[in-house]
Amino acid sequence: MQLAFGAGALWGNRTDVTGSGIGPDQFGILQDVQIDWDWQTKELWGQFQFPVDIARGQGKITGKAKFARIFGAIYGDLFFGQTTATGQLTVSENEAASVPATTPYTVTVANAATFSDDLGVFYAAGANAGGRFTRVTTPSVAGQYSLNAATGVYTFSAADAGAAIQVSYLYAPTASGKKLVVTNQLMGFTPTFKATFYTQKSTLGLPAGLALVLNACTATKLSLPTKTDDYEIQEFDFSAFADATGTIGMLSTLE
Repeated sequence: MQLAFGAGALWGNRTDVTGSGIGPDQFGILQDVQIDWDWQTKELWGQFQFPVDIARGQGKITGKAKFARIFGAIYGDLFFGQTTATGQLTVSENEAASVPATTPYTVTVANAATFSDDLGVFYAAGANAGGRFTRVTTPSVAGQYSLNAATGVYTFSAADAGAAIQVSYLYAPTASGKKLVVTNQLMGFTPTFKATFYTQKSTLGLPAGLALVLNACTATKLSLPTKTDDYEIQEFDFSAFADATGTIGMLSTLE
């Protein structure tokens, strides 16, 4: 007797290109996988209530995987079909700082050396707590600031001397991570991959496993949902088709 239990395991291996860095990508912390085989059917009726024959027409194979691991290679290799580079773009949110009490009224953020983009400034305390600053070319009144994006230095007006503030911004730590520049491709550009799905459960001491290999697949949807007090469970949808030899893939079972 063969049974299956749990989410199983799923890999994708890009097939439309070869080269350094191209290889199997596993969908980590897999929550569930659903693969559907659907056919259109045509019925032939005569004078009786039920058809005398049924023939299959067009068929399609679609898959849906939900997983929790945030893995840049999957986005680059399997969905966008573009190569990731070393590096990361991340956010410093509500970084605490104080406008100096005397001139110059400047604040250099903690990650100024790799500063990328401004995400705004707010008052952290006082009568204006939670109030948003306005970015201008030259600050002249309270609630205004300017920015030198090349140096990560914020400048404020004398009216905000000594004010407690919170600064949010993008920066690019260079030590680790992956980054992907998503470019606008011509219509028809379709990265493809081979999908390998596997489940296993031992029953009465006998090993059992179901393996499904789909030779040619392409991604159709990527969702990055978040919610309060829960993990981000990503959804990756794909469709399968025949490879250059006319083969869809292989389904293998113990029994």
